[in-house]
Amino acid sequence: MISMIHALAAEAIEFPILAVASRTPAHASERAGQIGCRTIEYGDLPAGADLVLVATPPALHAVQSIDALRSGASVLVEKPLATTLADGDALVMAASSSPGVLVYAENLAFAPVVGQALILISGLGQLDLLDIRALSPRPSWGDFLTPGWGGGCLFDLGAHPIALALLAAGDDAPVQVSARLQRSPDIEVDDHAVVELDFASGLRARIEVSWRDTSTTWDLQASSATGVVRAELLPLTGLEHSGEPVELPSPPPNIEKFVHELGYVEQLDQVRCLISADETNADPAATATTTATARAMNAAFGQQVLEIICAAYSSAGRSNGSDPTPESIPFSGRRDRTPHQLWLDPGQ
Repeated sequence: MISMIHALAAEAIEFPILAVASRTPAHASERAGQIGCRTIEYGDLPAGADLVLVATPPALHAVQSIDALRSGASVLVEKPLATTLADGDALVMAASSSPGVLVYAENLAFAPVVGQALILISGLGQLDLLDIRALSPRPSWGDFLTPGWGGGCLFDLGAHPIALALLAAGDDAPVQVSARLQRSPDIEVDDHAVVELDFASGLRARIEVSWRDTSTTWDLQASSATGVVRAELLPLTGLEHSGEPVELPSPPPNIEKFVHELGYVEQLDQVRCLISADETNADPAATATTTATARAMNAAFGQQVLEIICAAYSSAGRSNGSDPTPESIPFSGRRDRTPHQLWLDPGQ
């Protein structure tokens, strides 16, 4: 699913796709036929490409991204960054010593509505409220509902609102997190989560994530003594500043609306510009404005999101049905455990 969205973004900016690899040959052939390229094995990557998009299950992200970097390519790796902090550490290390660039694929960071919202939020001064929701139906595809994925809705879907919280807070550093997780009786992973993320300033962000809703609602609200910013991300995009609507740019006529509105086109365009600038040794100042978000969405940012997720699962696991026990950020727990394991086997 996500590979086709990236393919639409690549088509919109005329960024050619050379090849497709998949665990399942039939899936690779289907996607390659839709795109008009060839199929290859994972071991043949990067197959002459400048960029490898890693959109495989999270447990494969680290090893495949590291392989691509070592082969001389740049990498756009889907969220979550990895399934364990140990794998995330290895990926951060590889990215720091590689000639290629690694960009963490948080598409919402590139979405026009989010970009405008963050500018308005930065002008509010000290925030007293930050509330972000990502409520969706349960996924009916893939292995999201199995422990082997790494975690449930907070791990996979929750990576988006946690990233938005960090972006909205700006330089305000997260210091602790607590979480309540629930799961329905027919699945093994969490499908509803409420997270409280505390920042150094005293701001407490509330994040709600769910796979229990019949429709999709993703939104963000931030306020201070001077005003309120409210952003609607799904199912329709919209932005208000203290009750007044803010106009957002319309997508070009040749681009799928949702691919533009959710940031996929701008994300890939910035990554392409970033790769081009690095390959040609362009003046960093000359490309700073066109690649700023791509530079910020690096492996360290993805690792920080994963660290908060792991700490949140650990907090929920230590609650024993009572109020959750806060976990400090940076997280000091085991780095070789998946979020799901930190939740259900906190003492292991």
